[in-house]
Amino acid sequence: MSSRSADFAGRVLDWYDRHGRKDLPWQQAVTPYRVWVSEIMLQQTQVATAIPYFERFMASYPTLADLAEAPLDDVLHHWAGLGYYARARNLHKAAQLAVDRHDGELPAALDDLEALPGIGRSTAGAILSLGMGRRAAILDGNVKRVLARHEALAGDPARSEVLRRFWDVAERYTPVERTANYNQAMMDLGATLCTRSRPACGICPVNDSCRGHAEGSPAQYPQKQRKAATPERATRMLLCLNARGEVWLRQRPPSGLWGGLWTFPELPLEAGAPAGQDWPAFVHVFTHFRLHIHPRLVRGDQPPVVPAGITGGADAGEDAGVNEAPGRWVTLAPLPALGVPAPVQQLLQRLQALVENES
Repeated sequence: MSSRSADFAGRVLDWYDRHGRKDLPWQQAVTPYRVWVSEIMLQQTQVATAIPYFERFMASYPTLADLAEAPLDDVLHHWAGLGYYARARNLHKAAQLAVDRHDGELPAALDDLEALPGIGRSTAGAILSLGMGRRAAILDGNVKRVLARHEALAGDPARSEVLRRFWDVAERYTPVERTANYNQAMMDLGATLCTRSRPACGICPVNDSCRGHAEGSPAQYPQKQRKAATPERATRMLLCLNARGEVWLRQRPPSGLWGGLWTFPELPLEAGAPAGQDWPAFVHVFTHFRLHIHPRLVRGDQPPVVPAGITGGADAGEDAGVNEAPGRWVTLAPLPALGVPAPVQQLLQRLQALVENES
């Protein structure tokens, strides 16, 4: 380990001892399983948002075996609202594979961890270091930002050759001793001081060795390419309500957008739709597009007939068979314990209030 790397790690650890986060739920009663679940939840999700989901998840699935045995519908229901549902599907599948192939435990080898669905190199490193006390580097978004600025690393880490340079630096800087604390410190440093738009360089423990800070423009790192304008899509959701106060939902195919979740039938706005009452449209934002949802309340005791091959805007470029997916009538009192995406949950709550007012 070079003197620059050792000095960097020492300063980061000193800062962590004074200011690091040590009371997060997954830092208590630490196990590889708890670390794994937390790392998956924290992908694309803020810590404050993830905490209540993690606590509910652990209450229902305290062990890896409990998760492996749970029905996927139940797991998706616990994940509802977090988004990026492939994370939940991969978590469930990986738990089953760990039971089948690794005696119900997460493997202790980097390659074996990366072979499980949804576990990449950084997540595997977090499991090994935070959960097993092993030396392993991590490179999540916060760590990338800290290292990119400290070393003034040029290039977009989304490109494989640039990412290799980032990993070289991460491996070089990760100490043998106190690896778990160091990795947590790096995540904390990126989350609290070395933030995206307004880094607090004045109180950073490594500011005097930071090349980005010396250049006077640390916020330019990492040098990510500009994103194209976010596409806009639109869909009509058919809220089919029968005389018993039940609503028709269908389960989407296991892969693709909202894979495995229960949603309303959908149609493009220009397609002919059953007569009904139009509710105010609203927007749901995905990472790669914005979806304008136009709900229509349709009353009747028969499921809606949607011509084969027709999909709503949410499915543009996705599986053309989603409207032929299995469906069923679902009671609204209480709301169903099914995996549903956030906008569908919002509409179900409004339907529930409507049925209660009419009863």
